[in-house]
Amino acid sequence: MMHSINVVGLGPGDKDQMPVKIEKMIKEAAVVYLRTADHPAVNELKTDGVRFESFDHLYEENDQDFEKVYTAIVDHLIKLAEDKDIVYAVPGHPMVAEKTVKDLMKNYSKVNIVGGKSFLDDLFQSVQVDPVEGFQLLDSFDLNQDTLNTDQHVIIMQVFNALMAGEVKLTLMEKYPDDHKVAVIDAAGSRQEKIEWLPLYEIDRFEGVYNLRSLYVPPLELDEQVTSLSTLQHYIDRVTDADKGDAWIKEQTPKSLIRYLREETEELIAAIEKDDSDNWMEELGDVLVQLLYQTSRAEKEGLFTFEDVLETVNRKIRRRHPHVFDGVKATTAEEVDALWQKIKAEEKRDKDETR
Repeated sequence: MMHSINVVGLGPGDKDQMPVKIEKMIKEAAVVYLRTADHPAVNELKTDGVRFESFDHLYEENDQDFEKVYTAIVDHLIKLAEDKDIVYAVPGHPMVAEKTVKDLMKNYSKVNIVGGKSFLDDLFQSVQVDPVEGFQLLDSFDLNQDTLNTDQHVIIMQVFNALMAGEVKLTLMEKYPDDHKVAVIDAAGSRQEKIEWLPLYEIDRFEGVYNLRSLYVPPLELDEQVTSLSTLQHYIDRVTDADKGDAWIKEQTPKSLIRYLREETEELIAAIEKDDSDNWMEELGDVLVQLLYQTSRAEKEGLFTFEDVLETVNRKIRRRHPHVFDGVKATTAEEVDALWQKIKAEEKRDKDETR
């Protein structure tokens, strides 16, 4: 018989932040299994007679390799569920950035998410932000500058030590000014809550481990979002606006713009050939502007949009690189070329068949 794994959230901090239903379930369990005992509510519940067994020892046994730790936890929980229903408790809410819960749901069919309270409500209240304005919730372990939206509120979880904070800082500084004011928030909503506003470049200047620490990064004003393609699109839309835009560009057609596209492309080629990196970078921008002028004109004529261009090229890149994305063997330039020729022939045949 397959038994149930009931997953509950300990909430963001103190026991009094925990829903009554969750507290009742924890207190009625013979034993509650914990991903980590390092949580304010655990000690409080221990005084109420709750028996806990934590998996903290697995972090040391697996040399802090979190993927191995999470796999070991999931395997152990499934093994325990062979004999009985069990209660598994995690910090916050089980469905908010909890990898072990995701893995459990993938690998075991009788996982019941009972609920809990995440830290998000308390964090938004702490920094006085309305989430309806748009926000990103990101994990410090998976932070990638390419996915950061600088026009939204950004919350980064698990910035728990100086080393991690340093890595987060370097990633953010690719998109934000070094002195951009951010908030470091510990134990949001609890009695131990602490909020400190400081410039981005200072966020890794601390010692110790803070497992309930998050980072809040406010959005940039439009003119500060200088690393965003969306900002450039906004500027191009303004410049090419039929009523209030630039008088010169309003008189242009896709064909009249060809000479400028050719000039900018030739200047780009010259910069590359001269190994002039500064000019190379600038000329790439000029060519990009010409491409956006072309898509703007096409959109105004009802032919296609910039999004149509992106969809077409993204699908093409994905389709033409099965040796990168799908495990197809092509390790030499000759093998890649042969694969490309085959794919392009298939594309041509498909086009001919749909005409």
